[in-house]
Amino acid sequence: MLQGRRALSVVREGEEALLAVRDVAARLGVCTATVYRLVAEGQLAHVRVLNAVRVAPRDLEAFIEAQRRGGEIREPR
Repeated sequence: MLQGRRALSVVREGEEALLAVRDVAARLGVCTATVYRLVAEGQLAHVRVLNAVRVAPRDLEAFIEAQRRGGEIREPR
């Protein structure tokens, strides 16, 4: 692990690990406020656990792929 970097924190739900906002921000190279904005605007699929926002890795990958295609988000098969 690099100095000053934290390991990814996840919440387990069945077989899929949900990512915390901080981890999503780190993967995208943006601040957490940007992730919250993407969630609020409906651009990034998420799950709310009480007051916490969590993102499934497949939803993050779909978001990234959609950005490569110009913003169009397709449902995973």
